[in-house]
Amino acid sequence: MDLATNDQKGAGASVQSFTSSPSTPLSMPTNISSSRAESAFRVHATGTLDGEPHMTIDDFVRAIAPVNEDYHKIARESYAVLFTIADRRRRGLVSFQDWQFFENLLQKPDAEYEIAFRLFDTDGNGEVDYDEFIDYYNKNKSDDSIPFDWTSDWATLYLGNKKQRHSLTYHQFAQMLRGLQGERVRQAFHFYDKKKTGFIDPEEFQTIIERTAKHKLSDRLLDSLQTLCNISTSSKISYANVRAFQNIIRETDMVDVIVKAACAKSPDGKITRSDFMDEAARSTKFSLFTPMEIDILFHFASLDNSTGKLSHEDFRRVLDPSWQDPVTLYNMAAAEKVDAAKNAFSDPGHFLSEVFESAYHFLLGSVAGAFGATIVYPIDLVKTRMQNQRAKVPGQLLYKNSLDCFRKVIQREGFKGLYSGLGPQLVGVAPEKAIKLTVNDFARGKFTDETGKITLLGEILSGGSAGMCQVVFTNPLEIVKIRLQIQGEVAKSVEGAPRRSAIWIVKNLGLLGLYKGATACLMRDVPFSAIYFPTYAHLKKDYFGEGPNKALTIPQLLTAGAIAGMPAAYFTTPCDVIKTRLQAEARAGQTHYRNIAHCASTIMREEGFKAFFKGGPARILRSSPQFGCTLAAYEFLQSMFPLHGGHTEAGHSVPSGEAKEIPAEKRQVEYLRSRNALKILLDIDENFGKPKVSELKDSWRMIPGMSK
Repeated sequence: MDLATNDQKGAGASVQSFTSSPSTPLSMPTNISSSRAESAFRVHATGTLDGEPHMTIDDFVRAIAPVNEDYHKIARESYAVLFTIADRRRRGLVSFQDWQFFENLLQKPDAEYEIAFRLFDTDGNGEVDYDEFIDYYNKNKSDDSIPFDWTSDWATLYLGNKKQRHSLTYHQFAQMLRGLQGERVRQAFHFYDKKKTGFIDPEEFQTIIERTAKHKLSDRLLDSLQTLCNISTSSKISYANVRAFQNIIRETDMVDVIVKAACAKSPDGKITRSDFMDEAARSTKFSLFTPMEIDILFHFASLDNSTGKLSHEDFRRVLDPSWQDPVTLYNMAAAEKVDAAKNAFSDPGHFLSEVFESAYHFLLGSVAGAFGATIVYPIDLVKTRMQNQRAKVPGQLLYKNSLDCFRKVIQREGFKGLYSGLGPQLVGVAPEKAIKLTVNDFARGKFTDETGKITLLGEILSGGSAGMCQVVFTNPLEIVKIRLQIQGEVAKSVEGAPRRSAIWIVKNLGLLGLYKGATACLMRDVPFSAIYFPTYAHLKKDYFGEGPNKALTIPQLLTAGAIAGMPAAYFTTPCDVIKTRLQAEARAGQTHYRNIAHCASTIMREEGFKAFFKGGPARILRSSPQFGCTLAAYEFLQSMFPLHGGHTEAGHSVPSGEAKEIPAEKRQVEYLRSRNALKILLDIDENFGKPKVSELKDSWRMIPGMSK
């Protein structure tokens, strides 16, 4: 008796010592960062009281539950119930000292249970008596919750009977919460089993689980609860089934450990029931799961896989509360992109955040593209010189064909001559890629309807818009590149011809000169992108099968890009020839083209229709080696600089079944405890705290002298 009394006093004193007076500052543990706490407070506090910054309830929720994170099955606004812990003076405001107190509490290893205890210990005396507990419970439970008898034999073991009520210390309270959900399920079963048969209907079982454990289960499992009756020949669900199901849910972490270990040992990453049981025997000290529990586990995990061999993803689908239907995630991601594009001007931040992840892929793709462009650059140089070669000009027919051009460049200018003008090409890779993809995404969003569909005309216009915008940046680089590519042959054919640098060419041309041939450049790039982007999109979707259940690999994405580029490159070759002739500096004896029409008519008259496709094969041939080199470079860069928490496909958001969330090991432990504390409270009632939250919502407005 004395030992029990002393234990109770010790436990109560321990809690009481932490429930200090609001005016008494708490000593901070050595592992808490005051600067971090102060920084978070200053960033989020928007209210003031007596000239000092304070947090409102909205500020508090923003601080402990940042937006754009996955909170599993817990509504983000539910975090507001924790405000009553930090608001020690019950003023509807949290001072910096209150915020430090709350952060100090979250540092404690058992913060989850202590938060729950403090909520029920409304008078702050370090104990929770029966009336105090029942009063707070009734204020926060759902109006339509399944009745719970707090005078039952189980409840009286903790709270006492009518003649002698118990006051719960912190440790006793925590232990009661540990077993509360099991008792809730038992009482709920009795509530529906009116005839005491030991069986209930599948619909009633679903209601019980949704009211007691919805916050811990995945959508896929919740949608399939009624199928539990299929594990037996009965159309009803027994109490044994319910308890077995509850045990599996309670041991989800252990199940996940066993499944991961078993799948890792399997050659194909899939396991059978026997594999699971063998690994469970190795991983546990005793037989953890009963035959019925294993039947239930494999029943739900195999709903979408009837082969008898299940992957880790099959188990995640039912056990991980963050798992969502990939079709839903895919459609949500697509809709979010469309919405961001439609509201880009009114909400540029949202659109830019959607583009941010693509920027990572743009950067890697640009570096990889620069590498690929460097490898195939000699082909581009040969293409340019062949396009600029004017027929029927005495003494000026330098090359018989592309191979002859390649050979003569090496003979006359050396290997280095094959890379004349490479600098501007590399400078233009990144902005060209970024501008084209960003504008295309933006335009596709504008042309996409409410059902998520876009017409072929909308795709063509989107691609054309992207090509049009890139000309502003790429035309100056193109003209400098072409003149550098051509001047090597001029130096060898015209004695005394000076070699010019890129800087000299820019200065000599001036701003207007840098846009010489821009109209021809538009004539090439607009149709190129109008062909390329729709072809690329349909190759991914219709040929490679990209969709909610299939994320394309990097080789598939780049292959689609290479194939789409072939018709786009060849059919726009005439415009490329005209652009090259206009931008290249004409030599003595060569025709000076006045404009596009004059250039086109002169080429047709002097060289024939075939001349419009000079360099066409080279434009196509350079795609294959450039694709291979770009792919190798991209995979290398991605392995060296992975994007943690983002998508892995090159330049494209491809949703998977796994929700985007900051990994647990990257998040601060105290905020994980905030989430876990809410899980404990939701074990008491699925809507615990919401009535209190609604009362607190605007409480700051009633405080005299308080301004926002």
